[in-house]
Amino acid sequence: MATPEPQPERRIVDQIDRRLVELLVDDGRMSVNELAATAGISRANAYQRLGRLRATGVIQGFTVRTDARSLGLGVTALVIVNGEQRSWRELLVEMRALPGVEWVGVTAGGFDFALIVRVRDAETLRDVVLEGLQSIAGVRSTQTM
Repeated sequence: MATPEPQPERRIVDQIDRRLVELLVDDGRMSVNELAATAGISRANAYQRLGRLRATGVIQGFTVRTDARSLGLGVTALVIVNGEQRSWRELLVEMRALPGVEWVGVTAGGFDFALIVRVRDAETLRDVVLEGLQSIAGVRSTQTM
């Protein structure tokens, strides 16, 4: 008889955990003291919960939101891509590595992927799409909006 596979640790997230996450989404730089006070819990409880939320993968990291124009990225485009079904995982990796690609989503329906691309100008966008995306083996077609 085969040994059953171990079950992944169940992530139990309660109302307080959800509130902590909500507060951090609004202000990721909030101190634990501020977080605890705003959520109505002790500082020790906030530390313990944050540690658990990070350890279980509920909180996967912290990030910074920027103003793309201030960084010289004046053009933002949505690019939809159709690709060969059997190589979607490889396509995902290659598309994420292209310069200017900020986000890649796997979709269902009329196309296979949606990309958000932020670049300096229209010429750079053209290069990303025509020389980058369309040179990847397995990409069948692209449409830029």
